[in-house]
Amino acid sequence: MSTLKIAIQKSGRLNEESIQILKDAGISINNGIDQLKAEASNFPLEVLYLRNSDIPQYLIDGVVDIAIVGDNLLVEKGKNIEVIQKLGFSKCKVSIAVPKAFEYNSIQDLNGLRVATSYPNTVIDYCNSKGVTVDIHQISGSVEIAPNIGLADAIVDIVSSGSTLFKNNLKEVEVIFKSEAVLAVSPKVSAESQEIINTLKFRIESVLRARKSKYILMNVSNDKIEAVSSILPVLKSATVMPLAQEGWSSVHTVIDKDTFWEVIDQLKAAGAEGILVCPIEKMVL
Repeated sequence: MSTLKIAIQKSGRLNEESIQILKDAGISINNGIDQLKAEASNFPLEVLYLRNSDIPQYLIDGVVDIAIVGDNLLVEKGKNIEVIQKLGFSKCKVSIAVPKAFEYNSIQDLNGLRVATSYPNTVIDYCNSKGVTVDIHQISGSVEIAPNIGLADAIVDIVSSGSTLFKNNLKEVEVIFKSEAVLAVSPKVSAESQEIINTLKFRIESVLRARKSKYILMNVSNDKIEAVSSILPVLKSATVMPLAQEGWSSVHTVIDKDTFWEVIDQLKAAGAEGILVCPIEKMVL
């Protein structure tokens, strides 16, 4: 069997979360400090730790078969690379920001002005779609400082909390698109490697479903089971088991984490008692 080559960012938060999702998928990676390549001990996988901005080209060239990479980089450098799974972490926005004193009404206000960015292709495509022409100043690194030193009138960069913009006296005025970590595949991947990718994707999907769900157990009097069951968003049907106390049952099911408290409030109102909540490690469908 061939070995699948996966690229992940060599440092930072995306690196940590990428390693974690592989571990949660049951893959043990033998990596040491400052190691640029590592093999999994229990899965046909080799990890390459690369500079984030280089990953799209490695995919295009077929040097790696798959990668965990920010969607923002694929928009900038790898539009034809297929995304097979959104991973739900390292979420951010690619946004336009201007000095707080700038009276911004629309993208048309940037026409003819200087824009500093690490994402020149993204900016050009977006501005062209809006009929706006800007003077691009490509910067690697601290883009936020550009307006303060007179290099640019505005910037386009990734925004998470917005604290960096605030510290540099900037305000976010336009969101070009939202981004997150994704699992991306090289256009040159072999049929044999594709089989391994399918297995890996299946495992990761099971992990992601578990992260989005909670397992709950509750005590319900038998005359209220129908009312409680009508509230539950279940996979097929809730599990109902009789308790030692006559007239009562234990109801088990899975609910979505995003609507957890709303559902819990409805269950209590319908007569559920003694509700226990448990995390789910994997959810295989």
